[in-house]
Amino acid sequence: MVVLEVNSKDIRVSVSAFCQARIAPITSPELCASITSYLLGLVVFRAPPPKRYGRPDWRAISLACGADGDFPVNLCRNIQVGLLVIEKWILQHPTATKTTRKYQSGRTRDVAAELATLTPAVARFDSEYDPPTFREALKFQMQRHGETASFLHKHIVIQGDRFNATTLRTWLRGTKVPRGVLSVEILRRIEVRYGLKEGYLKMKLPHQGRALLGHETGLSVGPAERRRLAWHLPDDFNEIPPEKRAEIIQWVRENVISRTTDYRRYQAGTISESFGIRFPALERRAAQKTSRRRTAPATLAAEMRDLVRFKTATLTEKGMLRNKKWGQFTAAQKIEHFGLLLGALSSQPSGRVCGAGAPMSDLTLALLAFPGVWDWYLTWRERRRGFFTVWECNMLSSAIELVQQDTGWLRQRPDLAKRLTPIPAIIDEEEIATAQLDWQGTCENLRKHATVRFSEVQQVARVHRDPFEPILPILESANPVLEYRKITDEILRRLPDEGEFPMAAAEACRSYLMLRLGLHLGLRQRNLRELLLCHRDALPTSERRLAERRCGELRWNFREGKWEVYIPAIAFKNAGSSFFGSNPFRLLLDDLSGLYTHLEAYIERHRPRLLGPAKDPGTFFVKSTKRNTSSAAYDEATFYEAWRLAIQRYGIYNPYTGRGAIAGLLPHGPHSVRDVLATHVLKKTGSYEQASYAIQDTPETVMKHYGRFFPQDKAAMAAKILNQMWGEE
Repeated sequence: MVVLEVNSKDIRVSVSAFCQARIAPITSPELCASITSYLLGLVVFRAPPPKRYGRPDWRAISLACGADGDFPVNLCRNIQVGLLVIEKWILQHPTATKTTRKYQSGRTRDVAAELATLTPAVARFDSEYDPPTFREALKFQMQRHGETASFLHKHIVIQGDRFNATTLRTWLRGTKVPRGVLSVEILRRIEVRYGLKEGYLKMKLPHQGRALLGHETGLSVGPAERRRLAWHLPDDFNEIPPEKRAEIIQWVRENVISRTTDYRRYQAGTISESFGIRFPALERRAAQKTSRRRTAPATLAAEMRDLVRFKTATLTEKGMLRNKKWGQFTAAQKIEHFGLLLGALSSQPSGRVCGAGAPMSDLTLALLAFPGVWDWYLTWRERRRGFFTVWECNMLSSAIELVQQDTGWLRQRPDLAKRLTPIPAIIDEEEIATAQLDWQGTCENLRKHATVRFSEVQQVARVHRDPFEPILPILESANPVLEYRKITDEILRRLPDEGEFPMAAAEACRSYLMLRLGLHLGLRQRNLRELLLCHRDALPTSERRLAERRCGELRWNFREGKWEVYIPAIAFKNAGSSFFGSNPFRLLLDDLSGLYTHLEAYIERHRPRLLGPAKDPGTFFVKSTKRNTSSAAYDEATFYEAWRLAIQRYGIYNPYTGRGAIAGLLPHGPHSVRDVLATHVLKKTGSYEQASYAIQDTPETVMKHYGRFFPQDKAAMAAKILNQMWGEE
């Protein structure tokens, strides 16, 4: 038996001989080499072995040696013999006292120069072991270099740092993780000191998508915008010159946060004015909370209520005739559009809106029967935006519908003429008197006038926004779906640790499934947002019940052993399209790229966590609720914002941080995924018909609205076929 000699000048040779005699026979050559390196490191650095309650900390020693698990009992007994002798030898041969650095007070701080003075540490042993978590990695590297939290703290802080050694201890215990800008800088210094690759410790943080705290963005940035900017600023933002900071903030504002396109800038200006009139009894509750518009007077609200009841009722009132029936969403749209027209009429001419100045109390839907009102509104819209759009054509169609012979609601309500009052330069007393005497003639005049105006506006109408502009980098790629998939891959790459950040992990999983199911299904926003969830062990909802609710359901198909999406045709906006033929939409979801793993994790754990104390609305996608949340279900605006937020955080490539999936991408909503699917199929097949299958529509609709089939793509597809002839003999 070989025993270590305490007074030997060449104790390292004795350690090697001891390991060959006592360790090698009972373990693998790789582990024996790691244990030998570990014991030699204790000798070289005169560092005592780690202990717990006065005994060797075998868990720490096994981790330091790179073992897969705890050492066997017989191996621990043999190693302990060597540890006792090494510990005794260290006491007899103490290391020389090291002088600590002292900073001079009152000198100008030079961060770069001070960082250059930080000395690297020497590892006590080599190991290829890579701990999976941040806490274990930091603890292992400190043990590998024989340093405590206090010793490490003294060698990584510089003058002016507000960083305490206690923070390091909380990281080692796992009670806290680096969150601020200074904490991430400390991680960088530790990586330099221990000779680790850049970002080694930072990439092990359990929440990769989390925004850092402590960015000095300047006085011109408010608290709300500062919170949004924090996601998109580099870690060293506080250390770069002020000119560069301003450049980064400007880039983030223009490409990520807001005002990314000409239409967005126009829309932001119009929303801030809030000149429209609202009808609280007829609007959605969510719209009422966010609206800053004026409330309609009682008489006008009663007229609008009668119009909506006439156009949405299953059966019309006795004596009334109707040509078309409005659905729920069409009615909400008409209410908003008529509210904007009436709001413009009642706004002050001297204000930002430059309205007609009609008193709110004089407003009535009977005003819509006069050509002067429509001409003023069309001119006002054209002057405000700079050109006519299809929006004005739609408004003129609504006017024609209101005064249609026999079936127009306004034409069947001559009593409304009694509420008319003059509006200077728009309607005079003579026109009102004529209308009260001959209401049918007045409505007929408007019908003819609106028909002519419709043709004139239609000829000069321009597209007020390019729906393809935000996703143009994706549509220009050879494989649009694969390009868009990079966003979902980025979400998974930055997925937070569920154990430490359960709520953030749930929100990230929800964002992933939003985009993933959007790419699989190609549904419109409403159909995806209102998709119900039927748990695997529950009975699926009947088609009749789904048709009554006008929504679909995600359910488990026992016969196929797969998840499927089932939506009755009536739930779609284009229910009468030839695509459906009165048959429901049914699509089986294959378990591709781990879809079922994330799907079931969301259903079983993440979704209940997002719901919290709120009532379950039954939809698959639910909001992150709080105690004061009235409903966990998404509406049109909140679902759009959830999708847009996912694109901002994971989709847009940021050249200053290196995060994000696609360069040149701009924020967009869920409807854009239909453009991606249609364009992808067009580029692969050249068939508008097959592209329409991907988005449940007709080839004509794809050709007009969705497909971005560039001329060069068409030419390349034809050339591919023709070029085959040149390869034949």
